[in-house]
Order: sequence, then C-alpha cells, then structure tokens
Amino acid sequence: MAIAAESPSLELIKAFLGPTPAHVELDAEEMEQVDCGSYIRWKIRYSVSLGERVTAFVCVPKDAETPTAAVFCHHQHAGNFALGKSEVVGLAGDPDQAYARELAEQGFITIAPDAIGFEERNWSPDRSENISWFELSTRLVRGQTLLASCLHDISVALDYLVSRPDVDSERIGFIGHSYGGRAARWAAAFDQRIRASVSNCGCIPYRSSFTHDTGMQAEFVVPGFAQDHDIDDVIACFQDSALLISATTDDRWSRGAQDVFANARHALKGQR
Repeated sequence: MAIAAESPSLELIKAFLGPTPAHVELDAEEMEQVDCGSYIRWKIRYSVSLGERVTAFVCVPKDAETPTAAVFCHHQHAGNFALGKSEVVGLAGDPDQAYARELAEQGFITIAPDAIGFEERNWSPDRSENISWFELSTRLVRGQTLLASCLHDISVALDYLVSRPDVDSERIGFIGHSYGGRAARWAAAFDQRIRASVSNCGCIPYRSSFTHDTGMQAEFVVPGFAQDHDIDDVIACFQDSALLISATTDDRWSRGAQDVFANARHALKGQR
C-alpha cells in the first residue's frame, strides 16, 4: 500500500470514522479524594454520552501554580481488561506504567479515565473478557466506529479539564503507552486543545499491521481507511501540536515507527 501523495483533510478522515456520540452535560461529581503526599488524587464521575457515565482519577499537585498544565494519561492495553485508570495512577499493575502519578509528582494536573472495555467500563462478569470486538461490531452495523467513540471520550475528558479553574487550557498534553501510544497520534489531530502528545510503543502504522504477530486492535478498525491512507495522514492533520514518538527497533508493536516519524516530519515541515 502506498501513502497518499497528498494527505487527506481532517474532515475526510472524520468521514471514515463516521458519526460521534452527541455531547451531553458533563454533570461531573467528585466521589472520593486521597492525600498522596505531594498531590491529591480525586476519583470523579462524568457523562460522556446519553446514559453513559465514566469514572476517572484526577491527580492535583498541592503546590502547583494556578492555572497549571494538565496531561491526559491514557492507559495501556496488554490484554488486561481488568486494568485501566488504576494502573497509570499506581494503584495496580506495572509500577513503570504509573505516569499519571509521576507527572502529578512533577507538578502537572493529570486525568486518567478508563477506555471503553477496560476496568470499570468492562461489563464482563469478572472484567477479564475482551469486549472490544463486541463494542466494535455493534457500532459497525450501525455505520459507526469504535474509534469515533474513543476519540469523543478523550475530548469529553478534556472538557472536564478545561472546566477546572486550576487548569491552564493553553497547556494541555497527552501521553500514552501501547494502546495509549496509538491513541496519542489520533487524539491530537482530532482535538487541537492538545498542544503536546507523547506516543510510546504502539507506533505501528496500518501498513505494517497485516501480519499474524500484530494484526489489528479493535479500537483502530476504520473501514476503508487503510486502502489509501495511514497514520501518517492523521499526524499531518496536527495543527499547533508537538509529537514525540518513542519506540525501539525490536518492538513489533512499533514496527515501521521510523518511517512514520520521517513522513510526519516531512508533512509537518513549515507548520512550526
């Protein structure tokens, strides 16, 4: 598959994704707070669509300037559907994944929601089943995509952040590993409030994913998109956002990352 000679517009890419859920009132509520030493960890709940509310952790440094920079921290995949937001704040899972906690300790406000199908958003009996393909297929037959819902949820989390008086709406970042690394390349194109995005691992483009040892992640199945386009085209839609791609040459989930980086740098040349 060849990369398109001219990158498609963001509107064209949105057309591939189909409709997004309608925006509703946030109706945010604080459920609990925990003193974590240098920061306070809040558990909150807010609405992302009609009849659907999600929970998230928000870490607020005690001594941060006001308003201060904020970072959306997207959790990994790792085939562990019982974990999501709790891992990035250091309550469970791999301590190396606790970047929401670490960033809060460094003075950033961080938000870490569960993505669809993970932790409190996994409706299987013991939260261990991969329900993402159900969430995808039931949308596809209605002319929708799971990715559109995921990107919508990210934007709603940013709505919550900018509603806070202690958040500087001009300094919002995004960071993610694995699943979160993939999301980092889409989110900043679709929500220009993200001024810096960090993609760690999960940097593989579609053209490198047609193999048995990688394949497709349900959240990023977009019918027809990869026939003529790829993630390079999405990155080319960045406006005033900076992107850091972090990958290793021996990681199959980052296969092709160097080409993505080179193509993205060429596409974004002159925009800075």
